[in-house]
Amino acid sequence: MLFAPPVFAFGKNKHSEIKPAETQEVIHLDVTKNETEQASVEDIQKKNNDWVQKDVVRDNVDTEFSIFDNLFDTDKDFDHPFKFEEESLFGRIYKKKLERTSIPSYLLQDELTFKYKKGPIDRVQFYGAYQGNFGFNFEGADYDTDYGFGFMEAGVVGDFKDKNTDFKLQFNFKPGENRTYLQGLVTDAYIMNTRIPHHKIIVGNSRNQVGFEGGMGSYVLPFAMRSQISRTFGNTRALGLRVVGDYDLVDYSLALNSSDRFFKSFFPGAEFTGWVNFKPLGKTDGKYGILVLGGGLNAGHNDTDYTVGGAYASYRYKKFMANFEYAIADGYNGTYRSTDKAEGFYTTIAYRITQKLHILARYDQFDPNRDIADNKRREYSIGLNYFIKGQALRLILNYVFCDNENTEDSHRIILGTQILL
Repeated sequence: MLFAPPVFAFGKNKHSEIKPAETQEVIHLDVTKNETEQASVEDIQKKNNDWVQKDVVRDNVDTEFSIFDNLFDTDKDFDHPFKFEEESLFGRIYKKKLERTSIPSYLLQDELTFKYKKGPIDRVQFYGAYQGNFGFNFEGADYDTDYGFGFMEAGVVGDFKDKNTDFKLQFNFKPGENRTYLQGLVTDAYIMNTRIPHHKIIVGNSRNQVGFEGGMGSYVLPFAMRSQISRTFGNTRALGLRVVGDYDLVDYSLALNSSDRFFKSFFPGAEFTGWVNFKPLGKTDGKYGILVLGGGLNAGHNDTDYTVGGAYASYRYKKFMANFEYAIADGYNGTYRSTDKAEGFYTTIAYRITQKLHILARYDQFDPNRDIADNKRREYSIGLNYFIKGQALRLILNYVFCDNENTEDSHRIILGTQILL
């Protein structure tokens, strides 16, 4: 079984062979093919069904680039553009078998994928993503409710006809703090080349691999909110050059970027971001589970120097998952910059009760400034995820108890809905 971090899981050139099951999601099958073609389709469907059964509970997978694999694997009948008129849109969505939870899938992938016979672009897929969270907050005698957006995005991915070059353009419509609306509007804007076996070369503005969870895509997050180290140090994009490699026993991501965030300034400094994962059981095809041991560094200059280091360990076997991540910072450059010396860690356990229902728990501790005593924040979280149509239609229930050393403790209940079109 191949496992990879959020930007890592890919095998050989995606246009030259069937994808590893890790990143493969067969959404639509054309039963009108001839006997030889149909046998191949049935083989793919069998592999997909096998992986649905083996779809281990995960905190993270190849979410950043799996949409390109889905784009290529789409089996939409482009020679019969009016085929979809035979059934209503709701009927088609209802019948789609989107059961994988380890990668994002899209309700309207077939309808929003288009192939071009002329020009340099082979095909494109448009998509939209929304997660809304209704919160009930209790702090002492105070009680309030709020509604917030986990994400509200739309974008397009595409393949060029050279079969080795892809592109992605994504827009974020969620307002952010400490930046204008236009500064946060464009998130992903990059070109990716897969000509070198086991590698992807990305040029442009893309997700920055600061930490393990901090570098993972939003669509398969186990909880409605990231861990404290992830939302403080990571969850950013950066403009630059990145090289991502994947082998059976090791994955890595190495990037040289501008230290700017959200297009606020032109090259205020350079930064390096690197992460390496070792997979000791990578050649056992998942027979003994999946063990991942990783670590990385994010260092650069933006007004001041900053350095963030981290380590990660996880084990997954069938329906069970457990992980641990630690990070320490001497200044950091996340969604906002700081010169504070911060430190934190989290650990998660999860279990897949059924294919659609997952339960998980997390302990999360964060020290925002090691030079100040008694200011740690601890979060105890319990969550339920119900996957109606894989990650494309998902219901979220989280309870979070916040134990604060220097402020009053609080409780929070989060009800979330996720839709990927």
